[in-house]
Amino acid sequence: MTPMQRFRNLLRIDKKDIYQIILYSILAGIISLSLPLGIQSIVNFLQAGKVSTSWVVLVIIVVAGVAMVGIFRIMQYRITENLQQKIFVRSSFEFAYRFPKIRFSNLYPYSPPELANRFFDTLTVQKGFSKLLLDISGAALQILFGIVLLSLYHTFFIFFGIFLVVLLYLIFRINFYPGLSTSLEESNYKYKVAHWLQEIARNHLSFKNNKLFDFALHKNDRLVNSYLDQRENHFGILRRQFIQLTGFKVIITAGLLIIGGMLVLNQQMNIGQFVAAEIIILTIITAVEKLFSGIELFYDVLTSLEKIGKVVDMDLESNPGAEHNNYMLDPDAMCIETEKLSYKFPNAENFTLKEVTLKIDQGDRILIDGANGAGKTTLIRLLSRVIEPTSGTIFINNTNYSKYAIDDYRSNIGTITINDNVFEGTIMENITCKNPGISLQEVQQVIANLQLTDYIRSLPDGLDTVLHSEGKQLSSSIIQKILLARCIISDPKILFLEEPLEKVDDSSAREIIDYLTAGDKTWTLVIISKNEYWKEKCNKKFFLSEGKLKG
Repeated sequence: MTPMQRFRNLLRIDKKDIYQIILYSILAGIISLSLPLGIQSIVNFLQAGKVSTSWVVLVIIVVAGVAMVGIFRIMQYRITENLQQKIFVRSSFEFAYRFPKIRFSNLYPYSPPELANRFFDTLTVQKGFSKLLLDISGAALQILFGIVLLSLYHTFFIFFGIFLVVLLYLIFRINFYPGLSTSLEESNYKYKVAHWLQEIARNHLSFKNNKLFDFALHKNDRLVNSYLDQRENHFGILRRQFIQLTGFKVIITAGLLIIGGMLVLNQQMNIGQFVAAEIIILTIITAVEKLFSGIELFYDVLTSLEKIGKVVDMDLESNPGAEHNNYMLDPDAMCIETEKLSYKFPNAENFTLKEVTLKIDQGDRILIDGANGAGKTTLIRLLSRVIEPTSGTIFINNTNYSKYAIDDYRSNIGTITINDNVFEGTIMENITCKNPGISLQEVQQVIANLQLTDYIRSLPDGLDTVLHSEGKQLSSSIIQKILLARCIISDPKILFLEEPLEKVDDSSAREIIDYLTAGDKTWTLVIISKNEYWKEKCNKKFFLSEGKLKG
């Protein structure tokens, strides 16, 4: 989708509001450009050398017209404020909804936090879109109405107006695509600089080392220089536009003054009409300046829409099982089998997993072992439907897994990946995600089983303690326990756990493993871990080597 198509879609969504704004612009434009006619009549009355009732009435009408234009402007501001709020709300929910559901293959080449930064372009769209609607639509209508009004004084102004419109179009056409292209390139480097600053902030302790500190500054210098080069290229287009604008204004001013002066000398216009024409000329020049100053803003809005579109255009996960309402997960038993399951990462040459066939019965405690890079994480993510297989099939209770709705499946499992972390919010929110079906007693029981009670009691606000993003004030062992509490609080049928207790001390880890593998727990456990104690507690062990399952 091109930037212009995105802009047209934005117009289409709120077309009713936009029609209202344009209507008010038309009414304001008509009134504004009828004021010169009133001034013309007032001048004519003044030339007569006496004050009359008609003169007073005209003055009142002109003043009322100015007030009406102001009222229409206020109404436009109210509508554009509503539009800005709608844009912000839609964009925030679009991002919040899409990130968890974007296909893994689409998101794989990117850094999700860097993509999330695109949300800030919403602010540019908010302000820019409203200003474009107000200023550009108003300016374009002022130019159009001004040329029409001038044509009423003499037919020659019609041809001059057509010439001006064609000239405006050519200036816009010549500069539009180069201006948009340089704006996009400038924006690309802007985000590269912002992302590198995020990287420095994320690894600020490492960059305290002088060598790494120098590297951070040098890389920032390279990125900033590239940004400035692209910014200069974009400014070159803008400078060319303003040079052309200056020439355009000279042509308008000289042409209309000469034409108007000759018409007065030839007695085809009177002084009042000439004064009114000059007011119209000044209005047209002001409108043209607004039009061209808005072009830079137009580039910014189109660029922002393109940046937001980078996220919005990403394909979402398909949910093929959603239409098969008859296929619901058995509340008492869940058997998972794979048949020649293979997976290859996007743009990779070799398969990470190769024709893996295995069976997981209800209540199994399974340890997946193997060297680093053997495919353990990939297998567990395939089983938990975080990613989809390249080839092969997964069966749930002897039925192809695609028959089951992915949302229903995920709501019945608990998953911890090595990339998981706590989010900004209270400890209670991190554990329950504000699920109204989870009671305080259940939370207290879970944190007791995971040996979190003493830590929670040591906090002044207890479960209401607010955690920072990524749990910066917590130890890694506490973070792992909170993540595990979140995973098991809803009593899932299957637990898929990637190294869930690697940061917890051995004594505590053994007690938690005993709890997770106790006979009264009906869930199935699928574990990736280097902790030797899991081997004692698991009844099955799968060993992977170079993507293949070994006996």
